[in-house]
Amino acid sequence: LNRHYFALTTNSGEQFSMFCTLAAWLITKAGHPFEQPQEYDQPNAVVSNILSELRSFGRPVDFPPSKLKAGYGEQVCYVLDCLAEEALKYSGFRWKRPAYPTEELEEEEITEDDAELMLNKLEEDLAEEESDNEENFIDLNVLKAQTYRSDMNDSAKQEEILQSTTDAAEWNLEVEHVLPQLKVTVRTDNKDWRIRVDQMHQHKDGIESSLKETRGYLDKLHNEISKTLEKINSREKYMNNQLEHLVQEYRSAQALLSEAKEKYQEGSGGLTERIKVLSEITEVLERVKQETEEKGSSMTDGAPLVKIKQALTKLKQETIQMDIQIGVMEHTLLQSKLKEKSNMTRDMHATMIPKATIGAY
Repeated sequence: LNRHYFALTTNSGEQFSMFCTLAAWLITKAGHPFEQPQEYDQPNAVVSNILSELRSFGRPVDFPPSKLKAGYGEQVCYVLDCLAEEALKYSGFRWKRPAYPTEELEEEEITEDDAELMLNKLEEDLAEEESDNEENFIDLNVLKAQTYRSDMNDSAKQEEILQSTTDAAEWNLEVEHVLPQLKVTVRTDNKDWRIRVDQMHQHKDGIESSLKETRGYLDKLHNEISKTLEKINSREKYMNNQLEHLVQEYRSAQALLSEAKEKYQEGSGGLTERIKVLSEITEVLERVKQETEEKGSSMTDGAPLVKIKQALTKLKQETIQMDIQIGVMEHTLLQSKLKEKSNMTRDMHATMIPKATIGAY
């Protein structure tokens, strides 16, 4: 397991299974016997058992058990951290002071990968010296010229050296020491057309060799398939000849069925039209029934007659009051006329008009 296995989600089921197994192992290491969870155990029961063991160690649990069912996250890391600490405490593990090693001068290890000269580096060096980037292979003539010039310069500088004083064993030892740096690894470029042509020829030869082996199997399979097809055609012709009368009966039955379907469609079309007419008639009938019910209810209802009687009694009362008022008015008018007449007769027979009456007039 990597150090970020329970921090990030990769496979929830696998992470949960690994968490349960690791937690059970840590609980056992901490001194509490705990059975390893099986594949068919209930996840809720396993999680509750782990949390109960964690509480028994005195560790606080302030999150729901459903957080552990995902198999990753902060709560999972917290549970595993607490259980690991309890296991280390139970086993008596103690951290020791670091022991720093003494520094010693070690010989430089020559790695073969860094010392190998790649084709791309050689091409870049040649491109810088010769300013020719069109070719992707090493120009041997240029290398020979460079080595010849370097040899001439070295020979010119070291003309005074006529005899070597080095030991042959030391020389061989130095050659073995520097041998990895002298290796030149030339990697082939897949973009070269020559390599592609060679690959094409190799593939062609492989195809031809495999085709020779499979041609016989293919021919045999072709012959078997052609024979089976011929048998199928012959059996089909035989069956057609034997079942010709049944086919004719089937065709006649199909014709009768098509005619029955046409008649059914025609009848269903007329039926839909009659259903529409029936619905219209039922609507008209419902409307007429509603109108007759309204008229019958209005005829049998006695409320209008009661209203008419009340209006008649009110009119009679009003006529009686009007007659009384008319009689009173006629009486007052008669009195006023009689009073006028008496006043006129009195004025005619009066000899002198008193002052008071003049002022009154």
